[in-house]
Amino acid sequence: MPASGERLAGDLISGRLSVRVEATEQTPARALNAAFELQGDARTGKLNLATPLGTTLAQVSWSPGLALLVTPQERTPYADLDRLTEKLLGESVPVGALFDWLRGRPWPVAPTEVTPTATGPGFRQLGWDVDLAGFANALVLARRDRAPVVTVRAKLDGP
Repeated sequence: MPASGERLAGDLISGRLSVRVEATEQTPARALNAAFELQGDARTGKLNLATPLGTTLAQVSWSPGLALLVTPQERTPYADLDRLTEKLLGESVPVGALFDWLRGRPWPVAPTEVTPTATGPGFRQLGWDVDLAGFANALVLARRDRAPVVTVRAKLDGP
């Protein structure tokens, strides 16, 4: 885990995040709306989630072999970010790729298919369609179409 006060590589990315997991026959729809701060990279980093009023919902930190979820109720270690995001959001979300997606580019670690949308640029990666049509307005949309369908929307703060 990054030590307290340790400087992480990469700029801080912040804004508002919305994650929606569509209902299936077995599970109801789930949604999370939060302010976020993301720093680090796919290897070592941290993610803070808060309500619009600033109350901490969760703090996530990770390093090779360990991801830690801290909420007001508990402190829980996980083997990796996939398992942690599945617990936190109800489905696994590729946090490592988000660092690049939120910067308007594909994650260099995974194969990419350029898939322009009807309204602008986009690409497909890791089973997700990333729509960058709103990127000039600090909007990024990622959608995974396999069941359950998951949609991640981010409105980024200015520089």
